[in-house]
Amino acid sequence: MIGPLATGLILFSLAIGLVSLLTTMRNRAMGTVLLVALGVLEVGLLVQAGFVIAAMVRGEGPASSATLIGYLAGSVVIPPAAAFWGLGERSRWGPAVVAVAGFAIPGMVGRLLQVWQGMP
Repeated sequence: MIGPLATGLILFSLAIGLVSLLTTMRNRAMGTVLLVALGVLEVGLLVQAGFVIAAMVRGEGPASSATLIGYLAGSVVIPPAAAFWGLGERSRWGPAVVAVAGFAIPGMVGRLLQVWQGMP
């Protein structure tokens, strides 16, 4: 895994979570900015997944590859699910779903780093 990419993903996801939380508090529906931000986050997560899979093919990585693949797949699925749900819910709760996703991704990426480094 690339540490700076993971750090950037964590920080960007936290920013999405904060903006979504502010949008929810302002009682607004999800807009284009959040949708584009989720798309950029998804591209970053896919790039990270590509690097991880390539490293695993080369024989690098942790002993518990099932856990790593589970966290990797989960982190890649969350942003599209949040975008779909956020667009479908046209009340203030659409951005709230995106906020939950924005705060979930840093935990998953952090756990990915731990599993990659061999921590239980």
